[in-house]
Amino acid sequence: MTLKIYGISASRAARPLWAALELGVPFEHIAMTYKAGATRTPEFLALNPNGHIPVVVDERPEGAVTVWESMACALYIARVHGQSDGQSITPANAREEAEALRWSFWTVTELEKDALTVLMHRMAMPQDQRKPELAEQAESRLKVPLAVMEAHLHTQQYRGEAFLAAQRFTVADVCVASVANWIRPAPGLLTQFPAVSGWLHACMEREAQKRVRAMP
Repeated sequence: MTLKIYGISASRAARPLWAALELGVPFEHIAMTYKAGATRTPEFLALNPNGHIPVVVDERPEGAVTVWESMACALYIARVHGQSDGQSITPANAREEAEALRWSFWTVTELEKDALTVLMHRMAMPQDQRKPELAEQAESRLKVPLAVMEAHLHTQQYRGEAFLAAQRFTVADVCVASVANWIRPAPGLLTQFPAVSGWLHACMEREAQKRVRAMP
């Protein structure tokens, strides 16, 4: 069996890359960029007709499985290539599975758009193209979902659990931290949510995440 992950690490492909590295799953990394029409070739569109990275192709005895959408890619890798043993990032029971699913979908609907605006207009874009007012508006809106997450993490701490779904780091944390990290260029916002800030720091200091950041 061969697992292939298409996409550069400085993109949403970081999510399946992170999941695979956490699990120690062998994979081939095809560092495909989203620029210069690379994802619009007939060959790539045959993998993902949307023309976006990442794409995961899992060559299995029963045939190739193709997954796109970054959260789906990470969740797939954890479910299919991990062990539900209570040790790995794979959910070990129904509650952990529910947490991984709901927080991943929540991140896409409640966090990602404004977090990306913060990243682009506080750090990623050239200085002369940034619009601070857009970042400020996004940061104001982010206070609502971040308060939800802060409350959840406090509940988890009361249970003796340090991460979103369990005491241990799971794929739920992979999916959410990969987006929440985009808010770090707004440190004044994160300081208002100390539980979120501490959790995010712990996630981003993991060895697998450091390896992702060093990849092309």
